[in-house]
Amino acid sequence: MANKYKRILLKLSGEALLGEQGHGIDGNILTQYANEIKAVHDEGYELCVVIGGGNIFRGVKGATEGMDRVQGDYMGMLATMINSMAFQDALERKGVHTRLMSAIRMEEIAEPYIRRRAIRHLEKGRVVIFGAGTGNPYFTTDTAAALRAIEVEAEVILKGTRVDGIYDSDPEQNPEAKKFQTITGDEVLSRRLDIMDLTAFTLCRENETPLIVFNMNIVGNLKKALNGESDVGSKVVWEES
Repeated sequence: MANKYKRILLKLSGEALLGEQGHGIDGNILTQYANEIKAVHDEGYELCVVIGGGNIFRGVKGATEGMDRVQGDYMGMLATMINSMAFQDALERKGVHTRLMSAIRMEEIAEPYIRRRAIRHLEKGRVVIFGAGTGNPYFTTDTAAALRAIEVEAEVILKGTRVDGIYDSDPEQNPEAKKFQTITGDEVLSRRLDIMDLTAFTLCRENETPLIVFNMNIVGNLKKALNGESDVGSKVVWEES
C-alpha cells in the first residue's frame, strides 16, 4: 500500500449523525459513514474511530440543567457508547470486522480499553471504535481522540465535520471566509480558530500528530483526504514548511 499514512484515527461528531432529524441517529448517515470507512479499510488502512454523543445528549439536555457537572459528563460518555454501538453494527453489516472498546467498564457490550489489545486489533485489520471518551469527566471526545491517537501511535487524526476545512472565520456566517489548505499550529492558536478544544489541540501539538479537518458528509472525501488531494480539507502542521 503506497499511502502516506497507514494507521489513522477518525474523529466524528455525534451531531453529524442527526442528519435532518432533531435528535437521535439518521440511519442513512450511519450507512454512508460505514461505506466510507469500508472503502478505505479495504485499501489496507488501519482505522480507529471516536464518535461524540451530542445527538443523543441533546435530547436530555434540559434534564441536565442545574445537574452536577460530573454526573452530566458521565451521561455524555454513555451517549457516545450508544453511537459507538450503532456504528459498530453498521460496519459489521458491511462485512468489516470491528472491536468496540470502552473507557468505562461494561463487559456485556464492549471490551475494556487496553492499549496493547487495541494495537493488536488494528494489526489484525479490525476497525477499533473507542467509546466513553477518556472515562473521566471534564474531558471532551476531542481530547479522547487525541489521547487515543497518541497511545495507539496513529499517524494522523482526521476530524470529520460538516465544513470542508479550516477557515479564517465561520464560512456558514461569512461567505467571504478564506480556507486554509495548510496552516501551522501556532497560527491556529494566534487566530483563535476553534477546530478542537485546547487540551486536545495541545496534545496533538506536543506529540506533533498531524491533523486534517474535512467534510465527512461528502461521499468519497475520506479517501480523498487520506490521498492528500488539495481540494479536500485543511491540514494542521507543527513546523513551518
